[in-house]
Amino acid sequence: MRRPLATAATVVGLLAGAMPPALASGASTVVRPDDGRIAYEGHWGRTAEAAVTVNSGSRLRFRFTGPSVHALFDVSSVTVPAQIQVLVDGGPGQVHSVDQADLAITATGGGPHSVEISVKDVFSRVNRWVPPLETGVALTGIRGHLLRQPPAKKRELAFYGDSITQGVMALCEENTSDCADGTAAYPTLVADALHASLTQVGFGRQGVIRAGNGDVPAASDAYGWNYAGSRADSDRRAEVIVVNQGTNDAAFGSAEFRAAYRAYLTRLRAAAPHARILALRPFDGSHATDIAVVVDELADRRVEFVDTTGWLDATRGDFNGTVHPSAQGHRKVADRLIGLIARQHPETSRQHPETLSQYPESA
Repeated sequence: MRRPLATAATVVGLLAGAMPPALASGASTVVRPDDGRIAYEGHWGRTAEAAVTVNSGSRLRFRFTGPSVHALFDVSSVTVPAQIQVLVDGGPGQVHSVDQADLAITATGGGPHSVEISVKDVFSRVNRWVPPLETGVALTGIRGHLLRQPPAKKRELAFYGDSITQGVMALCEENTSDCADGTAAYPTLVADALHASLTQVGFGRQGVIRAGNGDVPAASDAYGWNYAGSRADSDRRAEVIVVNQGTNDAAFGSAEFRAAYRAYLTRLRAAAPHARILALRPFDGSHATDIAVVVDELADRRVEFVDTTGWLDATRGDFNGTVHPSAQGHRKVADRLIGLIARQHPETSRQHPETLSQYPESA
């Protein structure tokens, strides 16, 4: 019988010092989630007992020897399991629903092997903000023979937005985890093409004024947190922050929206003083003029309004439904952003010349 996934429902106990079942056995080969042999990208609340994320697109990597390892999860109370994609040695991704405490990951040969676990979807319509959480991913350890991570220094990119940034309905027209895929959304595509570290934070229904689904607050109040009570890592080292907000604020007037959007960008700038901030025109055009005006008024040469007019075309299959880009649409958005970002970072084109030829600015 399959057990329901639990994440931060038991994080309350984990943070209080309770030992998760996966670690209680004292197995010497269990690597705790805060061990340096596990590398994380995105928003993860990390302790020695659990690493918890509520964001599609978050991911982790590790290396191991031997034929297999076991990813261990807290699976006690969440009502809607998250979905993850597991890649071994750069092979095709395998999708798993995180509804069991132990996921075996196998490889061919003795290794060394590499594993990437990416969060495909965390369902947006149940509580994923206030513990006890009803969905998310809570890694409690890796059982196996892990290797040290090779030194890596990547540029950091951060993407903040709503269900579009999350990858909702990227695969088909139903608002379900099966149809959603954060790994097919433009933030992941851009980061991978530019060989960058990724922070991807998208919350369905959220705006700069409107609160999101799943008890998530509006963008300014959510910024800087993994979920309620868990502070996120700083964006201070981010080279580029991409903002896609405004679609869910269409019902609010210009004056109210401009004040909230200005406050949001100001908060981002305070957190990341040196980042280039790209303020996207929402793909449906909501508050496009307001966003452009706010960016102009800020008079910050590293805050740019990005006019996305014409990037996507509903008649050519770029949307599933009327709002959410399809996987094809996300690819088109990624192509535009890759060209835009890469051309502002000459070292990218020198180190990876295939980036510019494969992803032209006018794709």
